[in-house]
Amino acid sequence: MLKLSIDDIIEKIHKEEFFEAVSEEYSFILKIDNYVPYVCGAVHDGHQFRKELWTNCKHTEYERWYEEDPETKNMVISHPIVIAGLDSRFEYDLNRAPETAIYEDAWGKQLWHKPLSEEMKERSLQKHADFYKVVHALITKIEEKFGCCVVYDIHSYNWQRWEREVPVWNLGIANVDNTKYADTIESWRKTLELMPLPNGIQSTSKINDTFQGNGYFLKYITKNFSNTLVLATEIAKVYCDEMNQVNYPEVVSAVEKYLRIELKKHAETFYQSFKL
Repeated sequence: MLKLSIDDIIEKIHKEEFFEAVSEEYSFILKIDNYVPYVCGAVHDGHQFRKELWTNCKHTEYERWYEEDPETKNMVISHPIVIAGLDSRFEYDLNRAPETAIYEDAWGKQLWHKPLSEEMKERSLQKHADFYKVVHALITKIEEKFGCCVVYDIHSYNWQRWEREVPVWNLGIANVDNTKYADTIESWRKTLELMPLPNGIQSTSKINDTFQGNGYFLKYITKNFSNTLVLATEIAKVYCDEMNQVNYPEVVSAVEKYLRIELKKHAETFYQSFKL
C-alpha cells in the first residue's frame, strides 16, 4: 500500500492507474484493482481517534466503537474499488455535511469536556474535504468511462437498541430516484434476503424500515452525478456482540463470501441496464 497526497491520488485516478493507497493524513484508504462501473464504500468503518482528543472526550473507547460500523470494509474488501474511512465518526462524520460533521453531542451525551478549538476543527474538516475531493474524482472517472455507476454504501446498526423486530438488512432509498431505479433496488433487497448466514441467523431485508438513506455520502454523490445510484445498505450488528465488543469473524466471512459473487452480479446487471 502507498501513502499518497490527495493530489497524487486524484492524478492516479485521472490516469486510470491501479493502486492501493492511504491518504497522507491516514484518514481513508482507496483501493483500485480495476476500473469497473461500481464502487464499495465503508465511510464509518474507521476507529482512529486523534490522541490530542482523548482526554477531552467524554465517550469511552467502547462507546465510540458501539456507534461505529466495524468490519463493514471487510465485508466488501474483495471488490475492485473500495473506499473506506479510517478515522472515527467521533472526530468527524463523513456521512454528515461539513457544517454538522463535528459532533457537539452524540446519542444524547455531550461529547467534549471543553469545546474544541477552531484549529482542531479545521484539521478534521480538511480531512473531510479531502475525502470528498477523491470521491468526486473517482465517480467522475467512472461515469466518464462507463456512463453510469452504482455505489454500495455499506453501514451497520445496533439492532438490540430497537424495541421491535428489525431486519438484518435495511435499504435506505428516500433520496434516490425510486422510479428510475425501482428494479435495481428491489433486486438488491432480494439478493440480501437470500444471503446464507451462520449461527442460525435468518437474513431478512426491508426498505426504509430502520433508516431511510439520509447520509451525506449518498446525498453528495446523488446531487453531483446524474447517472450514479447510491444504495445505502445497513446490516444489523448480527456479526458481533454489540454489548460486549466481540466480533464474530465467521459471520463477517460469510457476508464477504456471498457478496463477492452476488454483489458483482448485481452491479453487472445494473451496468447492462443503464450504460449509455
